[in-house]
Amino acid sequence: MSLESLVEEIRARGEAELKATADRRAAELARVAADREARLVALRESSAKAAEAEAARERAQRLAAAHLAARRRLYEAREARLDRGLAETRQLLASLTGGAGYPGIVRRMIASATGRLGRTARISGRAEDAALIARLAGKGFDPTPRAITGGIVAESEDGRRRLDLSFDELLRQRADVVRGLLA
Repeated sequence: MSLESLVEEIRARGEAELKATADRRAAELARVAADREARLVALRESSAKAAEAEAARERAQRLAAAHLAARRRLYEAREARLDRGLAETRQLLASLTGGAGYPGIVRRMIASATGRLGRTARISGRAEDAALIARLAGKGFDPTPRAITGGIVAESEDGRRRLDLSFDELLRQRADVVRGLLA
């Protein structure tokens, strides 16, 4: 083989190696670009999903807060209505004290109190009812006025037992039942 053909063959091999290297380089660049693009697409998709999930979570929180606020307002309105109903009930009980049946109610309360606490029980009530209670309770009358709407308060002679039959206390004890009726 001649020197020229040897040089030509070396050059051909070099060019083939250079072309193969250039092809590998181009393929590697294409693979890196495709990989980069795939990562970018994946990042965009995951970012979009995360943003969508965050928006959905925030919407759900706002909706839950709105539901809670609506329930709270409904509860407050119901409680205000029930409070007004209880106040009206107190007014009705107060108006009962001026009626013709009130002395009979007080008489039955005194009979119940003396039956439970004994004949020597001390009976007191409103200042307005002092004459009525004194007449009905006799010796057991206690002139100490009570700040009540109506009814009586009775104590045993030794003061250890007390029976509050005032309209205020009776309403307080049965407030849940009254609230149920008003609801």
